[in-house]
Amino acid sequence: MDTFALVVVIGVALFFTYTNGFHDSANAIATSISTRALTPKAALAMAAVMNLAGAFLGSGVAQTVSKGLIEAPSGRAGMAVLFAALAGAIVWNLTTWYFGLPSSSSHALFGGLVGAALAGTSTVHWSGVIDKIIIPMVLSPAVGLVVGYLVMLLLMWMFRRANPHRAKRGFRVAQTVSAAGMALGHGLQDAQKTMGVVVMALTISGVQSGNGIPIWVKIVTALMLSLGTYAGGWRIMRTLGRKIIELDPPQGFASETTSAVILYVTSYIFKAPISTTHVITSSIMGVGATKRVKAVRWGVAKNIVLGWFITMPAAAGVAALMYGLVDLVFG
Repeated sequence: MDTFALVVVIGVALFFTYTNGFHDSANAIATSISTRALTPKAALAMAAVMNLAGAFLGSGVAQTVSKGLIEAPSGRAGMAVLFAALAGAIVWNLTTWYFGLPSSSSHALFGGLVGAALAGTSTVHWSGVIDKIIIPMVLSPAVGLVVGYLVMLLLMWMFRRANPHRAKRGFRVAQTVSAAGMALGHGLQDAQKTMGVVVMALTISGVQSGNGIPIWVKIVTALMLSLGTYAGGWRIMRTLGRKIIELDPPQGFASETTSAVILYVTSYIFKAPISTTHVITSSIMGVGATKRVKAVRWGVAKNIVLGWFITMPAAAGVAALMYGLVDLVFG
């Protein structure tokens, strides 16, 4: 029964990664498609490949997820916590995808972990949740907004005497590089979050001791994220690429470069799991504000921000309900 529970939890974790891929594929490529730097098919294929590569580039975020947030009990009770956490995250991912809201898959997962742990009377490391989740959740969009604004100002100053049409053509080419960098950062961040959960499942079930990530876990997680990315999230792509602000190639390049750098710094230096969605959305807003503050459609931005603050509590609530259901049926 415990082996069956382990297989089910790993299967659900991989399905979460798949939903994360199509939910968040928009983050890496929406700007490139909206500025016509890349065709949708080429952008999705490039994002899938870069997500796959990014998944193998580090393990700091996975270590934070597997040992820094909750202390799940061993055996079946721990499996129930992980199953409920993943189910809560998946339900929220699919709901926000259906309505085209770019909410954060990462925070849906963290909300699910905390909600299921509380429902299962497991230990929640609140210091870890605050330091590694809440503070980065607040800071990363603010940093994205400010840095995106400054990077765009710098580009405008550097190319102030350039021929506008030639500059735009050059930035279209440059966007293929910035979009690839963004997709690589997405793989680096988001694949590791699922790896962390799978490592927790393996540890809880007694299959392995310690927090090392087996190579097979890296491979299957990376492949599922890649497949999900190629499946594409057209609804969310429309919101990010067009509804917040009409982007041109220099703005697309500035927002993607800003986001990619923030993702690498948080992964390698702080080992903090942050939301790709938060970073790219705030970067687009910061870049757009250099045009005119009114050029950014703040109504859409406000809806997105509300979605961010609802994500963790909503996923936590669904995960707690799922835990109650699992406990009722199998307890």
